[in-house]
Amino acid sequence: MKKASFIAIAATATVMATSATAGTLDDVKAKGFIQCGVTTGLAGFAAPDNDGKWQGFDVDFCRSMSAAIFGDPDKVKYTPTTAKERFTALQSGEIDVLARNTTWTLSRDVNLGFEFVGVNYYDGQGFMVRKSLGVKSALELDGARVCLQSGTTTELNLADYFTANGMKYDSVLFDTADEVREAYMQDTCDVYTTDQSGLYAQRSVIANPEEHIVLPEIISKEPLGPLVRHGDNQWGDIARWTLNAMIATEEHNITSANAADLLANTKNPGIQRILGKSGDLGEQLGLDKAFAYNIVTMVGNYGESFSKHLGEGTPLNIARGLNAQWNKGGILYSPPMR
Repeated sequence: MKKASFIAIAATATVMATSATAGTLDDVKAKGFIQCGVTTGLAGFAAPDNDGKWQGFDVDFCRSMSAAIFGDPDKVKYTPTTAKERFTALQSGEIDVLARNTTWTLSRDVNLGFEFVGVNYYDGQGFMVRKSLGVKSALELDGARVCLQSGTTTELNLADYFTANGMKYDSVLFDTADEVREAYMQDTCDVYTTDQSGLYAQRSVIANPEEHIVLPEIISKEPLGPLVRHGDNQWGDIARWTLNAMIATEEHNITSANAADLLANTKNPGIQRILGKSGDLGEQLGLDKAFAYNIVTMVGNYGESFSKHLGEGTPLNIARGLNAQWNKGGILYSPPMR
């Protein structure tokens, strides 16, 4: 991000943080829907289908919030945002929550006045090239023309990596991921760099995807997750525990298919609390006791959403990796729901 733009956004954040009021839930209920900021279109994560209906992994988070609040997953309106526009849209109140591939960093969390509610995808920046180049490693990219999206953490990561390895490059910047992809396909650059998940997503929608490879190097940590404005703790709690409910239901083997049976018959105290059969978790959030039950039955648990939109068998064909549950080789972890 350019320094001048960052300063301007930070100044806006200061104003918004001081004027924030704890009323987002009431506002959302009054208008009857959540305004959710998403990408302008990224396969598997958030994109309109042929009927204009938004689908994807990040979209499922928005739908889960709607299920938790309204008992209906479709009380959501979507605002497509570019990397440059996304923060202003959230700060200004144009959107209620931002659920797109956004990296959790200190400056965004603190200086820009946002609250990241957790990580829904552990990622890292990578590189995609044509197989015909014969490149096997990012360390062979000295002198390359690199296409990337402006206003992202990608720019600084790229500069750091090439400087640290004594290499030079020419950057070619664009505002949207679609523009980056088209430039890459038109040979405006040799390399496409962004989060690896984004590379898999873009490769899945280009002609002859088998002619392009994602190089093995991961040059950064990119913990991606939803975020809200500072200043409304209840709204932040609802967003946070929506994500945690998706993760926790998978950990407890609660699925869209078996949740009703478990609600009626389980003797497991932890599952009873999550599904709202006992305890007051929903009430503590200002929601119905069945908020997590509604999430898992209407949208699905984390694993179901991942499998449907990103996993093996989809065009992206992404392995769970770090995004597997903590007890299955990954680092995905929800605090206890109790």
